[in-house]
Amino acid sequence: MLPFDPIDEASRQWTKRWDAADAMHAVTSLMRVQQLVLARLDSLLRPHGLSFARYEALVLLVFSSRGSLPLGKMGERLQVHPTSVTSIVRRLEASGLIVRVPHPEDGRAVLAEITPAGRALVERATADLVAAGFALDDLDQAQHNALSELLRPVRAAAGDYDPDS
Repeated sequence: MLPFDPIDEASRQWTKRWDAADAMHAVTSLMRVQQLVLARLDSLLRPHGLSFARYEALVLLVFSSRGSLPLGKMGERLQVHPTSVTSIVRRLEASGLIVRVPHPEDGRAVLAEITPAGRALVERATADLVAAGFALDDLDQAQHNALSELLRPVRAAAGDYDPDS
């Protein structure tokens, strides 16, 4: 643990050279918190044999009405590259948490379908994440909501979703 905040120090140094130190401080803080949260989530999920990316894919399948989705749709909803979806699906399939099945209406497509073991694992892993406050347990519910709302315009402006639909 450092005896000073390195992001504050970077901001102090930045101010001597360039403008927008407040924006630099905010984005650097955001990126560091993302690293810390992801590391903690992965640590919580490691005993379950999961990374956060694989956990998200399983949860997506749990949320789907049939427990299965085409790989392309998974990539869209998870907002990851098709290569990443393929890698995630391969690892989940090797662990027996999903199976790949032919699409019943489109012979060219493949569905990822969650198995009973995958559903059971999602329940156990989710209990651990909830107990740990999804690694944001230092914030209260109002702060969770405020953080989500604060980041919403950045996500919308980047095309993450259509705020008008």
